[in-house]
This record gives sequence, C-alpha cells and structure tokens, in this order.
Amino acid sequence: MSSWVRVIVGALAAAAVTVTTACAPASLPVDVGPAPTSSASQAPLQVTGSAGAPPQLEYKKPFSVVQTGSRTVWPGTGDVLERDDPVLLNLYAEDGRDGTELQNTFRTAPVAYTMTEKSLGNHLFEALEGNRTGARLSLMDEQDGVPVLLVVDVLPARASGEEGEPPGEGLPQVQLDDLGAPTVRIPGDVEPPSELVVHPLVRGTGPQVRAGQIVTVEFTAVRWSDGGVVDTTWTEGSPPQSAEIGIGRLVEGWDQGLLEQTVGSQVMLVVPPQDGYANTKSRLAGETVVYVVDILDAHKAVAEEEPEKKKEG
Repeated sequence: MSSWVRVIVGALAAAAVTVTTACAPASLPVDVGPAPTSSASQAPLQVTGSAGAPPQLEYKKPFSVVQTGSRTVWPGTGDVLERDDPVLLNLYAEDGRDGTELQNTFRTAPVAYTMTEKSLGNHLFEALEGNRTGARLSLMDEQDGVPVLLVVDVLPARASGEEGEPPGEGLPQVQLDDLGAPTVRIPGDVEPPSELVVHPLVRGTGPQVRAGQIVTVEFTAVRWSDGGVVDTTWTEGSPPQSAEIGIGRLVEGWDQGLLEQTVGSQVMLVVPPQDGYANTKSRLAGETVVYVVDILDAHKAVAEEEPEKKKEG
C-alpha cells in the first residue's frame, strides 16, 4: 500500500472532533486558480471549489491511475513547510471507481501531522515539501486496484497576522519560542481582574469565528495564582484541539472571548472563576486562568448528505 494512502485511510479515526465540556478545553485564502492539467498519458482530473470548503472532483468514472503523482491546485502564500515542523491538513479523498467518499475532514476537523516521512508517508511528504501554508494539492495513487484521489488543504499551524498592542500594566506578558509556543508571565503582587479580559496578541486575516462552528486551536493555560501551566497543546505529541464554540460546550470565557475573533489570531484570555470553573468540581473552580489561544481554523461542520428520496410515480 502506498504510504500516503495509509495516511488518508488511517486518518478517519484521527480526525474525529474532540468536543470539550466545562472541564478543560484540551480534554477538548486564496482564490481558486486554474484546474490542474493532465499529461497525455493520464486521464483528466479537475479540482474545483473554494478554500475552506470540500473540493469538487470531476473525472470520468471509473478513473484509471496511469501515473501516480501530485499537482498544485493553487499555491500557498504563508510560511514554507519545513522538515520537522507541525503541519495541519484538511483531507478529502474519493474512490475513483465510483466517486465514493473515503475521507473528509471538513465533516469533522483538520488533522495534525509532523513534516516527516514517518508522519505523512513518503509521497505526501514529497508533495508538501517546499509548499506554503494555504496551498491546495491533489494526489492520485492506486492500491489493490482502487484508484485513490486525494485533495489536501494546508492550514496554518500557528497564529499569523498583524501584531497587536502588548498587554498593559497589570496583565500577563507573553513570549513565544521559535515554533510559536507561548510562555506566560503573571505580574507579581497584582490581583487578577474581576471580569473577563480579551486581548488579541496577533490579528489574523481569516474569517470571523461564529457560534456553532468547530474551532481548531493551539493553546496554553496558566493559573494566575502561581503561574503554573495547567494545560497545553504545545508539548510533543499533543495535537491541536477542536471543539464546537458558542453553544455552551466550552467555558464561558472561551465562548465569549473567541467569538468574532478572526482565524489566524492569537488571543489572550484572562478568565475569572465565574467565566471558568466556578460551581464545578474542577481543581480550577476558584482559579483565574490565563489562556493564550492560536485560532488555526473555524468552519461549520459539513453535514452528511441524505440519500435521495425516490420519486413517487
């Protein structure tokens, strides 16, 4: 089996949405360019659709893969993908024999990988290498007589945009390492704010987050009382987390603070107990918690298509 075919088949389980409760969040574009052309030896595969939505694949069925390979549907404009960096992908795949959907993370949430052959498989790694965030690629391969047609959207793995004003006096300060992981420093001998504080550190250029969408984030959570990290997705082996927002599944500070922020933003939330874990059995019930949240993606889950009803004669 081709290594990237293993990736897309295995990703069905990995792409399941982690929907959080009131416990803790982690226990939680560019215009379409011309469709890729085909060589004389390979049947045409047309890929259309807009960024952030499942692509439409047009081809003659059954599709026969004469030559495996990949093409750029449109290039990205963000950071270049580098070896060992985190990479976040939306994946859509069809069985070329009859168009049966094999994979669709637009129904759930994007999947996190590392830019290595081990994580992605050789073919997908080679297709992504040198591309930029924002790219859409198409790949084709065959396994046991099944032609697999895959479209990959490359999403940002960290916040990117215009830097906002640094937090003012009396608020936590944030420093980032080379990969974007934050370190939060709580001001000494200062009482925490009594109301929710929402402070954009980076203003992304993506669409606004809306209630009912699935958001995918990287985040770090720190106690105001002692500066201790209580949760983070930035450690090795901890992928970004996804959850529905604005419908009461997350703590109120997240629902209030992240709605209408833009994708690509990094937002600091200072969440007092009444907007966090007050009146719960959480160990954080009486704590003010500081979150630094990178908003990587936000989309309305694509609903399963209902089978077409037979017409009554």
